[in-house]
Amino acid sequence: MRRSLGKMARLGFDTVALGFDAAAVIGLRTVKISQGGAAGAAEAELMVSEKIEGAAQLQWQLMTGGLGLSPMAVSKSTVSKLSKTVRANRKRLGKKGK
Repeated sequence: MRRSLGKMARLGFDTVALGFDAAAVIGLRTVKISQGGAAGAAEAELMVSEKIEGAAQLQWQLMTGGLGLSPMAVSKSTVSKLSKTVRANRKRLGKKGK
């Protein structure tokens, strides 16, 4: 039981960290899109295409067992995959002059 509690705590921490990163990306994207122009339009288009592609990929992986076979494995895999994408967006959007 103790070991699974540690795994659950780690998943909880990773999920909270994902939430904070996602909130930062939402803020950065809001600023970029609200500035308008070609860069704002491109960001809006990228945002929508990423969401559609990401949802389709996760659904496929879930249906084929690619995320794992237990609820914990599926949760860990999903949070891990989403975190990588969100961190990359946060890094890209946070660069000076972008």
